[in-house]
Amino acid sequence: MFTGTAAFMPLAESASLSIDRPRTLTATVAERLRQAIIDSELPLGSELSELGLAAKLGVSRTPVREALSMLQLQGMVNIIPQKGSYVFFPTEQDLLDLCEYRILLECRAVSFAMTRRRSETIAMLHEAMAAMEAARLRRDPIAYSRADTTFHEAFFRNCHNRYLEDGYALVAGLIATLRTHLSVPLAGVQDRSYVEHQQIISAFERGDLIEIDSILVRHILGTRQSYVSALQQGLISNVAQGA
Repeated sequence: MFTGTAAFMPLAESASLSIDRPRTLTATVAERLRQAIIDSELPLGSELSELGLAAKLGVSRTPVREALSMLQLQGMVNIIPQKGSYVFFPTEQDLLDLCEYRILLECRAVSFAMTRRRSETIAMLHEAMAAMEAARLRRDPIAYSRADTTFHEAFFRNCHNRYLEDGYALVAGLIATLRTHLSVPLAGVQDRSYVEHQQIISAFERGDLIEIDSILVRHILGTRQSYVSALQQGLISNVAQGA
C-alpha cells in the first residue's frame, strides 16, 4: 500500500524529489465503486457486471476489471473464476474476526494518539461529533455513517504510526460498509452509537485509557450482535444467494 539508498537520504532531500502523481482512471473507478459499496448503492452480495459498470461509469471494461481486483485486495469484492464478481457478504465468523482485529488496532491507536497528538485528536473527534449531530437532525443515516467513520479514523490519523494506519486501511472499507448497513435498518443502533461516541470523547479528554478500552470493546463487539440481529430480522440479505 504504501530501496536501497533512498531510505538513507535526508528527509528534506528526498522530499524535494517527490512529485504529485495524477490519479489513474483505475484508481478513480475503484474509489467510486468503493464508495458505492459503503453507501449501500451496491447491496451486500450483489453481482458486479464489468460491462454494466463500465456503461454506467462511461469507461471501458479494463479499468473496471482492474478496479474490482483492487477492491478484492481490500476484501470488499469477491471474484469467483468462471462465475463473476460480487460485493462481499460477511458471515458471523467474518464479523467476529473483523471486530477482534479492529479492537487490537484501535485500542493501541487511541493510546498513541493520546500521548502524541492529544489536542489534534480531540479537535477531530469534536468535529466528527458535530457532523454526526447534524446528520441526526437531518435524519441522514448515510451522512451519519460517514461522520462515524471520520470519528474513528481520528485515532489512526493521529497515532503517528504508519503500520497501524496501514493495518486499519486494510479493513476500513469493510467497517464503513457495515456501519451504513447496520445504522440504516436497525432501530436504536444509531442512538446507542451516538451515546457511546460521547462517552469515548469524555474519557479521552480525561486521559482515561482503561475506560476508553472498555467502551470501545463494547462498541465494536456490538457491531457483530447488530449484524446477527439484522440477518435474523431479514433486514440484510445475500442478494447473490437470494437469501
